[in-house]
Amino acid sequence: MRKANNKKQNIKRNNVLQVTLGVVIIVLVNIIASFVFTRVDLTAEKRYSLSPAVKSVLKGLKDDVFFRVYLDGELPSGFRRLSNETREMLNEFRAYSDHIQYQFVDPSASPNVKERNDTYRLLVEQGLQPTDLRVTNKGESSQLIIFPGAIVVYQGREMPVQLLMTQLGQDPQKVLNSSIQALEYNLGNAMDKLINTSKPRVAILEGQGELSGGELAALEEALSEYYNVERISINGKINSLTIRLQTDSSGSPLVNKYKALIIAGPERSFSEKDKFLIDQFIMRGGRVLWMIDPVFARMDSLQQYATTLGIANDINLDEMLFNYGVRLNKNLVMDMSALPIPIKTGQIGDQPQFDFFPWYYFPLITPATNHPIVNGLNAVKTEFISSIDTVEAPGVKKTILLTSSPYSRIVYAPVLIDLEILRDEPDPRMYNAGPQPVAVLLEGEFASAYLFRLPPEIEQNEKLYVRKKSEPTRMVVIADGDIAKNQFHVTQKYPLPLGFDQYTGQTFGNMDLLMNTMKYLCDDSGLVCIRSRELTLRLLDRTRVASGRVFWQLFNVVLPVVLLVLFGLIKLYLRRRNYAKINR
Repeated sequence: MRKANNKKQNIKRNNVLQVTLGVVIIVLVNIIASFVFTRVDLTAEKRYSLSPAVKSVLKGLKDDVFFRVYLDGELPSGFRRLSNETREMLNEFRAYSDHIQYQFVDPSASPNVKERNDTYRLLVEQGLQPTDLRVTNKGESSQLIIFPGAIVVYQGREMPVQLLMTQLGQDPQKVLNSSIQALEYNLGNAMDKLINTSKPRVAILEGQGELSGGELAALEEALSEYYNVERISINGKINSLTIRLQTDSSGSPLVNKYKALIIAGPERSFSEKDKFLIDQFIMRGGRVLWMIDPVFARMDSLQQYATTLGIANDINLDEMLFNYGVRLNKNLVMDMSALPIPIKTGQIGDQPQFDFFPWYYFPLITPATNHPIVNGLNAVKTEFISSIDTVEAPGVKKTILLTSSPYSRIVYAPVLIDLEILRDEPDPRMYNAGPQPVAVLLEGEFASAYLFRLPPEIEQNEKLYVRKKSEPTRMVVIADGDIAKNQFHVTQKYPLPLGFDQYTGQTFGNMDLLMNTMKYLCDDSGLVCIRSRELTLRLLDRTRVASGRVFWQLFNVVLPVVLLVLFGLIKLYLRRRNYAKINR
């Protein structure tokens, strides 16, 4: 009997020690956690781990950031998922900063039609774009207007954020997944823009027949939100791109005035002196966005005549770009995936009749990689675009950003461009050249294009500080100058948004492409690199679900209950057996 009592006391003492030890461990863990912040993400793609760039933005907050998200109320399943993911992302932000506040709002909550319409109008004025859906419920069809976006407020300043991306021809589930992938970047970028009021300087080059201010109006307006944009002419002046720092009496090094230089659609030849100054701008770490037409061709001629001629556009840049790692080919890419254009097919009374035909000289270009510049990008509208080859350039990394479709064709300049090709169906056997690179990113340390070409009096001039090798820098080369050109309204002649085609009513990815490019070139924080992040889309096999519906229902509903009962019975059996041993 005494032996059994001692055994019971030992068990009781062990239980008390275990409870006490557990409480001590919990207290110690909480004390340590109050001083050391850490989070563990067990997902395969680390979907709940914020990037260092966003963490840096969050830690730099000095005041509250308020997110008003317009994804609440009765939403379709896809938008409900986007709403939930947005909430989870904002909660992740909250874990790293106490300055994050948010509210989810249903813009259609008011039963009053006038109030709802006033709310819709206000959101559009603030910069959010609505999505109009047709929803069927119990056999009845109704219209649903959703604003898949948010307004971010910081210290009295506001910024709209569109949460739903647009991708032509993509499956809605993939578009939704791309939108979820982009949440961290879109929300983090909005905060960064509101916090950082200082803007880098960016120059748009003119003087060689580049796109005019009106043709670049939409791009300049968008760039001005992030950068101080100036239009400049070099004209052989050293101080056009540089300033001289006054450090001592012996002379001062030259530094770049601008973070980046945009060269959009030049038509006249560059002088050697201007090229040298651009080269030295790059050698000092300057970034350049080249948008060059290797072949000169315009639709203006086809408005009066049925044919026009595409000729080589010799602007004296080929050797320079070849030295940096690319060759712009004197050809035009024709593509069966092309923008439709209106062609007059007849007339009824005083009204001309138009039909739309794909114009193979206007390829719709898609991303060739998941690089941050083009990841999740909508199709890009081009006009008379050419192909690009990469060439050997030591120390330079080349990344193909955009390519034509597999159903492409190459024609070499000079080429006769004839509208008559629209009257006949294309022969697929002629469009077999495969995807053609049309946009390339170059990164690294570039050798000067004037490495062995400078006269001794220039090379040895200490006041010029001639550099033969660049600092680590970047540039993007696109073989189409018109990719940055906005259309003008047919009758009222005001500039339209970049990428919007007024004839088809579609908006293409031109603006996003160029804005992403400039952010990648100018942003050294790494924030834009978040765009390359990919989340795996794990969808159910609908065929298997439909065929085994009863099995999966039993598996998910009955099996957990059976396992729970079985576990309880085993636990009860073990408990009785242990107590039976003690009482012996």
